[in-house]
Amino acid sequence: MGKDASVGIIANPASGKDIRRLVAYGTVFDNQEKVNIVRRILLALDALGVGCVLAMPDYYGIVRRAAEGVRSDRPLRLDVEMLDMPLTGTQIDSQRAAELLCTEGCGCIVTLGGDGTNRMVAKGCRDVPLMPVSTGTNNVFPLLIEGTTAGLAAGVAALGCGEGCTVRRSKKLTIFKNGEASDIALIDAVVLQSRFIGSRAMWEVENMRCCAVTRGEPHNIGVASVVGNLSPITPEDPHGGFLQFDPQRADVFAPIAPGLFLPAGVASFRTFRSGEEIEVAPVPSIIALDGEREVDLHAGDSASIRLDRDGPRVVDVPAALRWAAESGFFRDAVRLRRLAPL
Repeated sequence: MGKDASVGIIANPASGKDIRRLVAYGTVFDNQEKVNIVRRILLALDALGVGCVLAMPDYYGIVRRAAEGVRSDRPLRLDVEMLDMPLTGTQIDSQRAAELLCTEGCGCIVTLGGDGTNRMVAKGCRDVPLMPVSTGTNNVFPLLIEGTTAGLAAGVAALGCGEGCTVRRSKKLTIFKNGEASDIALIDAVVLQSRFIGSRAMWEVENMRCCAVTRGEPHNIGVASVVGNLSPITPEDPHGGFLQFDPQRADVFAPIAPGLFLPAGVASFRTFRSGEEIEVAPVPSIIALDGEREVDLHAGDSASIRLDRDGPRVVDVPAALRWAAESGFFRDAVRLRRLAPL
Protein backbone atom coordinates (compact mmCIF):
# COMPACT_ATOMS: atom_id res chain seq x y z
CA MET A 1 0.00 0.00 0.00
CA GLY A 2 1.45 3.43 0.89
CA LYS A 3 2.67 5.35 -2.12
CA ASP A 4 -0.10 4.04 -4.33
CA ALA A 5 -2.87 5.15 -1.96
CA SER A 6 -4.68 8.35 -2.82
CA VAL A 7 -7.15 10.61 -1.02
CA GLY A 8 -9.63 13.01 -2.59
CA ILE A 9 -10.45 16.42 -1.14
CA ILE A 10 -13.62 18.38 -1.90
CA ALA A 11 -13.51 21.76 -0.17
CA ASN A 12 -16.62 23.81 -0.87
CA PRO A 13 -15.68 27.53 -0.99
CA ALA A 14 -19.33 28.56 -0.55
CA SER A 15 -20.08 26.51 2.57
CA GLY A 16 -20.62 28.41 5.80
CA LYS A 17 -21.76 31.59 4.04
CA ASP A 18 -25.50 31.32 3.33
CA ILE A 19 -28.36 33.57 4.44
CA ARG A 20 -28.56 31.91 7.85
CA ARG A 21 -25.70 34.21 8.89
CA LEU A 22 -28.23 37.05 8.51
CA VAL A 23 -31.36 35.45 9.98
CA ALA A 24 -29.51 33.49 12.69
CA TYR A 25 -25.99 33.36 14.14
CA GLY A 26 -24.15 30.81 12.02
CA THR A 27 -20.38 30.57 12.19
CA VAL A 28 -18.59 32.08 9.21
CA PHE A 29 -15.95 29.74 7.84
CA ASP A 30 -13.89 31.98 5.57
CA ASN A 31 -11.82 30.39 2.85
CA GLN A 32 -8.52 31.15 4.55
CA GLU A 33 -9.58 29.06 7.52
CA LYS A 34 -10.47 26.26 5.10
CA VAL A 35 -6.95 26.59 3.68
CA ASN A 36 -5.56 26.14 7.19
CA ILE A 37 -7.71 23.07 7.82
CA VAL A 38 -6.71 21.48 4.50
CA ARG A 39 -3.03 22.17 5.19
CA ARG A 40 -3.21 20.16 8.40
CA ILE A 41 -5.05 17.38 6.57
CA LEU A 42 -2.31 17.26 3.92
CA LEU A 43 0.43 17.10 6.56
CA ALA A 44 -1.31 14.19 8.30
CA LEU A 45 -1.78 12.29 5.04
CA ASP A 46 1.84 12.90 4.15
CA ALA A 47 3.02 11.58 7.52
CA LEU A 48 1.12 8.34 6.98
CA GLY A 49 2.63 7.77 3.55
CA VAL A 50 -0.37 8.52 1.34
CA GLY A 51 1.08 8.98 -2.12
CA CYS A 52 -1.32 11.38 -3.82
CA VAL A 53 -4.10 13.86 -3.13
CA LEU A 54 -6.60 14.69 -5.88
CA ALA A 55 -8.71 17.77 -5.23
CA MET A 56 -11.69 19.60 -6.65
CA PRO A 57 -10.55 22.94 -8.10
CA ASP A 58 -12.34 26.07 -6.89
CA TYR A 59 -12.26 29.81 -7.50
CA TYR A 60 -10.26 30.50 -4.32
CA GLY A 61 -7.73 27.69 -4.77
CA ILE A 62 -8.20 26.25 -1.26
CA VAL A 63 -6.19 23.04 -1.70
CA ARG A 64 -3.56 24.66 -3.92
CA ARG A 65 -2.94 27.42 -1.35
CA ALA A 66 -2.82 24.85 1.44
CA ALA A 67 -0.10 22.85 -0.33
CA GLU A 68 1.90 25.95 -1.27
CA GLY A 69 1.86 27.18 2.33
CA VAL A 70 3.70 24.18 3.78
CA ARG A 71 7.08 25.16 5.26
CA SER A 72 10.02 24.72 2.90
CA ASP A 73 12.10 22.86 5.51
CA ARG A 74 9.42 20.16 5.68
CA PRO A 75 8.07 19.91 2.09
CA LEU A 76 5.24 17.54 1.28
CA ARG A 77 6.32 14.22 -0.18
CA LEU A 78 2.87 13.44 -1.52
CA ASP A 79 1.66 14.73 -4.87
CA VAL A 80 -1.19 17.24 -4.86
CA GLU A 81 -3.12 17.44 -8.12
CA MET A 82 -6.28 19.25 -9.21
CA LEU A 83 -9.01 17.36 -11.02
CA ASP A 84 -9.41 18.30 -14.68
CA MET A 85 -13.03 19.45 -14.63
CA PRO A 86 -15.01 22.52 -15.65
CA LEU A 87 -16.46 24.60 -12.82
CA THR A 88 -20.04 25.80 -12.71
CA GLY A 89 -19.80 27.61 -9.37
CA THR A 90 -22.81 25.58 -8.17
CA GLN A 91 -23.30 22.57 -5.91
CA ILE A 92 -23.10 20.27 -8.93
CA ASP A 93 -19.30 20.75 -8.84
CA SER A 94 -19.13 18.71 -5.62
CA GLN A 95 -21.10 15.83 -7.13
CA ARG A 96 -19.03 15.82 -10.31
CA ALA A 97 -15.78 15.93 -8.33
CA ALA A 98 -16.91 12.93 -6.26
CA GLU A 99 -17.67 10.97 -9.42
CA LEU A 100 -14.21 11.73 -10.83
CA LEU A 101 -12.48 10.81 -7.57
CA CYS A 102 -14.23 7.43 -7.67
CA THR A 103 -13.06 6.90 -11.25
CA GLU A 104 -9.51 7.76 -10.18
CA GLY A 105 -9.61 5.10 -7.47
CA CYS A 106 -9.32 7.27 -4.38
CA GLY A 107 -9.46 5.32 -1.14
CA CYS A 108 -11.22 8.06 0.82
CA ILE A 109 -12.80 11.45 0.13
CA VAL A 110 -12.37 14.29 2.63
CA THR A 111 -15.12 16.90 2.43
CA LEU A 112 -15.13 20.42 3.84
CA GLY A 113 -18.69 21.69 3.98
CA GLY A 114 -22.03 21.22 5.70
CA ASP A 115 -24.95 18.85 5.22
CA GLY A 116 -25.69 20.26 1.75
CA THR A 117 -22.14 19.72 0.47
CA ASN A 118 -22.07 16.15 1.76
CA ARG A 119 -25.46 15.42 0.20
CA MET A 120 -24.07 16.32 -3.22
CA VAL A 121 -20.88 14.33 -2.64
CA ALA A 122 -22.95 11.33 -1.52
CA LYS A 123 -24.73 11.41 -4.89
CA GLY A 124 -21.43 10.77 -6.65
CA CYS A 125 -19.09 8.94 -4.27
CA ARG A 126 -20.54 5.44 -4.67
CA ASP A 127 -18.80 3.19 -2.07
CA VAL A 128 -15.74 5.37 -1.41
CA PRO A 129 -15.77 6.26 2.31
CA LEU A 130 -16.18 9.91 3.31
CA MET A 131 -14.32 11.86 5.98
CA PRO A 132 -16.71 14.82 6.43
CA VAL A 133 -15.20 17.90 8.12
CA SER A 134 -17.67 20.52 9.33
CA THR A 135 -17.43 23.98 7.73
CA GLY A 136 -21.12 24.54 7.00
CA THR A 137 -24.22 25.76 8.84
CA ASN A 138 -26.22 22.99 10.53
CA ASN A 139 -23.49 20.35 10.28
CA VAL A 140 -25.37 17.25 11.45
CA PHE A 141 -23.64 14.90 9.01
CA PRO A 142 -20.06 16.28 9.09
CA LEU A 143 -17.88 16.33 12.19
CA LEU A 144 -16.53 19.34 14.03
CA ILE A 145 -13.02 17.93 14.09
CA GLU A 146 -9.42 19.12 14.01
CA GLY A 147 -7.95 18.81 10.52
CA THR A 148 -4.94 16.86 11.80
CA THR A 149 -7.18 14.17 13.27
CA ALA A 150 -9.39 14.09 10.16
CA GLY A 151 -6.31 13.64 7.97
CA LEU A 152 -5.03 10.75 10.07
CA ALA A 153 -8.39 8.96 9.99
CA ALA A 154 -8.76 9.54 6.23
CA GLY A 155 -5.26 8.20 5.67
CA VAL A 156 -5.96 5.04 7.65
CA ALA A 157 -9.14 4.48 5.61
CA ALA A 158 -7.43 5.20 2.28
CA LEU A 159 -4.62 2.76 3.03
CA GLY A 160 -7.30 0.06 3.36
CA CYS A 161 -6.43 -0.82 6.93
CA GLY A 162 -8.92 -2.31 9.37
CA GLU A 163 -11.80 -1.50 7.01
CA GLY A 164 -14.29 -3.71 8.81
CA CYS A 165 -14.11 -1.61 11.96
CA THR A 166 -13.11 1.83 10.66
CA VAL A 167 -15.97 2.61 8.25
CA ARG A 168 -19.72 2.57 8.90
CA ARG A 169 -22.67 2.73 6.52
CA SER A 170 -25.04 5.68 6.98
CA LYS A 171 -28.75 5.98 6.22
CA LYS A 172 -30.34 8.15 3.55
CA LEU A 173 -33.74 9.31 2.37
CA THR A 174 -34.73 8.80 -1.27
CA ILE A 175 -37.25 11.29 -2.64
CA PHE A 176 -39.59 10.17 -5.41
CA LYS A 177 -41.42 12.61 -7.66
CA ASN A 178 -44.16 11.22 -9.90
CA GLY A 179 -42.88 7.72 -9.29
CA GLU A 180 -39.25 8.41 -10.23
CA ALA A 181 -36.30 8.74 -7.83
CA SER A 182 -35.59 12.48 -7.84
CA ASP A 183 -33.02 13.21 -5.13
CA ILE A 184 -31.65 12.13 -1.75
CA ALA A 185 -31.15 13.57 1.71
CA LEU A 186 -28.71 12.42 4.37
CA ILE A 187 -30.43 13.93 7.42
CA ASP A 188 -33.92 15.29 6.76
CA ALA A 189 -36.51 15.96 4.08
CA VAL A 190 -39.00 18.66 5.07
CA VAL A 191 -42.22 19.38 3.17
CA LEU A 192 -42.89 23.13 3.09
CA GLN A 193 -46.20 24.74 2.19
CA SER A 194 -44.46 27.22 -0.05
CA ARG A 195 -44.44 28.05 -3.74
CA PHE A 196 -40.98 29.57 -4.12
CA ILE A 197 -37.44 28.21 -3.80
CA GLY A 198 -36.13 31.66 -2.82
CA SER A 199 -32.81 31.70 -0.98
CA ARG A 200 -32.80 27.85 -0.82
CA ALA A 201 -31.75 27.81 2.85
CA MET A 202 -34.60 26.90 5.20
CA TRP A 203 -35.31 28.10 8.73
CA GLU A 204 -39.03 29.05 8.99
CA VAL A 205 -41.05 26.69 11.19
CA GLU A 206 -44.48 28.06 10.26
CA ASN A 207 -44.26 26.70 6.69
CA MET A 208 -43.25 23.17 7.70
CA ARG A 209 -45.93 20.54 7.23
CA CYS A 210 -44.10 17.24 7.71
CA CYS A 211 -40.60 15.82 7.68
CA ALA A 212 -38.74 12.54 7.49
CA VAL A 213 -35.39 12.14 9.25
CA THR A 214 -32.63 9.55 9.26
CA ARG A 215 -31.49 10.79 12.66
CA GLY A 216 -32.18 13.46 15.25
CA GLU A 217 -30.33 14.08 18.51
CA PRO A 218 -30.47 16.83 21.14
CA HIS A 219 -27.05 18.16 20.14
CA ASN A 220 -28.06 18.62 16.48
CA ILE A 221 -28.89 21.93 14.78
CA GLY A 222 -31.77 22.25 12.31
CA VAL A 223 -34.99 20.26 11.93
CA ALA A 224 -33.19 17.16 13.22
CA SER A 225 -33.02 18.90 16.60
CA VAL A 226 -36.84 18.89 16.82
CA VAL A 227 -36.77 15.10 16.64
CA GLY A 228 -33.77 15.02 18.96
CA ASN A 229 -35.66 16.98 21.61
CA LEU A 230 -38.79 14.88 21.11
CA SER A 231 -37.64 11.28 20.58
CA PRO A 232 -33.90 10.93 19.78
CA ILE A 233 -32.75 8.74 16.89
CA THR A 234 -29.04 7.99 16.50
CA PRO A 235 -27.11 7.40 13.25
CA GLU A 236 -26.70 3.76 14.31
CA ASP A 237 -30.42 3.11 14.86
CA PRO A 238 -31.90 1.01 12.01
CA HIS A 239 -34.93 3.29 11.74
CA GLY A 240 -35.68 6.97 11.16
CA GLY A 241 -38.63 9.13 12.11
CA PHE A 242 -41.60 10.85 10.49
CA LEU A 243 -43.15 13.96 12.01
CA GLN A 244 -46.33 15.88 11.16
CA PHE A 245 -46.20 19.54 12.15
CA ASP A 246 -49.11 21.62 13.44
CA PRO A 247 -48.44 25.36 13.00
CA GLN A 248 -51.21 26.16 15.54
CA ARG A 249 -49.37 24.43 18.38
CA ALA A 250 -46.12 24.83 20.33
CA ASP A 251 -44.95 21.49 21.74
CA VAL A 252 -41.17 21.54 21.63
CA PHE A 253 -38.54 24.19 21.05
CA ALA A 254 -35.28 23.52 19.27
CA PRO A 255 -32.36 25.29 17.56
CA ILE A 256 -33.66 25.44 13.98
CA ALA A 257 -30.51 27.34 12.95
CA PRO A 258 -27.39 28.34 14.92
CA GLY A 259 -28.55 30.51 17.81
CA LEU A 260 -32.15 30.57 16.52
CA PHE A 261 -34.58 28.82 18.89
CA LEU A 262 -38.16 28.40 17.71
CA PRO A 263 -41.19 26.46 18.99
CA ALA A 264 -42.54 23.67 16.82
CA GLY A 265 -46.03 22.21 16.95
CA VAL A 266 -46.19 18.43 16.62
CA ALA A 267 -49.40 16.79 15.42
CA SER A 268 -47.89 13.28 15.33
CA PHE A 269 -44.57 11.46 15.36
CA ARG A 270 -43.73 7.86 14.56
CA THR A 271 -40.89 5.53 13.67
CA PHE A 272 -39.94 5.42 9.99
CA ARG A 273 -38.86 1.88 9.12
CA SER A 274 -36.08 0.98 6.69
CA GLY A 275 -37.53 0.36 3.23
CA GLU A 276 -40.80 2.10 4.11
CA GLU A 277 -42.13 4.68 1.65
CA ILE A 278 -44.39 7.50 2.82
CA GLU A 279 -46.49 9.66 0.52
CA VAL A 280 -46.12 13.37 1.27
CA ALA A 281 -48.69 16.16 1.13
CA PRO A 282 -49.81 18.84 0.57
CA VAL A 283 -49.18 19.62 -3.09
CA PRO A 284 -48.18 22.12 -4.40
CA SER A 285 -45.24 22.41 -2.03
CA ILE A 286 -41.45 22.34 -1.83
CA ILE A 287 -39.29 19.66 -0.23
CA ALA A 288 -36.18 20.93 1.53
CA LEU A 289 -33.33 18.43 1.66
CA ASP A 290 -30.78 18.74 4.46
CA GLY A 291 -31.77 22.34 5.06
CA GLU A 292 -32.03 23.56 1.46
CA ARG A 293 -35.12 23.86 -0.75
CA GLU A 294 -34.60 21.49 -3.67
CA VAL A 295 -37.71 19.63 -4.96
CA ASP A 296 -40.52 21.78 -6.37
CA LEU A 297 -43.94 20.09 -6.47
CA HIS A 298 -46.73 21.53 -8.62
CA ALA A 299 -50.44 20.77 -8.72
CA GLY A 300 -50.90 17.25 -10.08
CA ASP A 301 -47.46 16.03 -8.93
CA SER A 302 -47.09 13.17 -6.49
CA ALA A 303 -44.19 12.63 -4.09
CA SER A 304 -43.00 10.11 -1.52
CA ILE A 305 -39.98 9.55 0.72
CA ARG A 306 -38.28 6.22 1.44
CA LEU A 307 -35.77 5.42 4.18
CA ASP A 308 -32.81 3.41 2.90
CA ARG A 309 -29.84 1.81 4.69
CA ASP A 310 -27.44 2.20 1.74
CA GLY A 311 -26.25 5.76 2.33
CA PRO A 312 -22.61 6.77 1.99
CA ARG A 313 -19.90 4.97 3.94
CA VAL A 314 -18.34 7.22 6.57
CA VAL A 315 -15.04 6.96 8.42
CA ASP A 316 -15.54 6.23 12.12
CA VAL A 317 -12.73 8.43 13.42
CA PRO A 318 -12.34 7.05 16.97
CA ALA A 319 -12.57 3.45 15.73
CA ALA A 320 -10.10 4.08 12.88
CA LEU A 321 -7.46 5.70 15.08
CA ARG A 322 -7.97 3.21 17.91
CA TRP A 323 -7.47 0.36 15.43
CA ALA A 324 -4.36 2.05 14.06
CA ALA A 325 -2.84 2.48 17.51
CA GLU A 326 -3.65 -1.04 18.66
CA SER A 327 -2.28 -2.60 15.46
CA GLY A 328 1.06 -0.75 15.65
CA PHE A 329 0.25 1.47 12.67
CA PHE A 330 1.97 4.47 14.28
CA ARG A 331 5.05 2.41 15.21
CA ASP A 332 5.77 1.33 11.64
CA ALA A 333 9.45 1.80 10.78
CA VAL A 334 8.78 3.10 7.26
CA ARG A 335 6.49 5.84 8.55
CA LEU A 336 8.94 6.77 11.29
CA ARG A 337 11.71 7.19 8.70
CA ARG A 338 9.45 9.54 6.70
CA LEU A 339 9.30 11.84 9.72
CA ALA A 340 13.06 11.94 10.27
CA PRO A 341 14.79 15.29 9.54
CA LEU A 342 15.62 15.78 5.87
